[in-house]
Amino acid sequence: MNVHAAPLAEAPEAAIPYARKRAARTDAGDSVEIAGQTIIQLLNQAVEAADANTKHALDVAQKLSRQMRVAEERIMDLEADLKRYKDRADRAEKWLNFISSEIRQKFFGSAG
Repeated sequence: MNVHAAPLAEAPEAAIPYARKRAARTDAGDSVEIAGQTIIQLLNQAVEAADANTKHALDVAQKLSRQMRVAEERIMDLEADLKRYKDRADRAEKWLNFISSEIRQKFFGSAG
């Protein structure tokens, strides 16, 4: 005989403290009914908790997805700015080389 099984069979309410208490049982069939209903209640609570967790996870995922799209758009804007400023710097460097060449040619008479 299992030593742990006897107390549970005698007092199922003590084994599951969160279950609602039902009317006092009058025979063995009632304890089975109570255990079955308690299990169903616990399953329903587990389903509700899982649904709440799933909804929260989806909300967080959608929020992060929106933030990622904003970040990607910002990166594209910054990359476009970088290209524009690099092009301007290249043009400015060409102008400075041209002006330097003109100064050497006109003031010092050398071509290079």
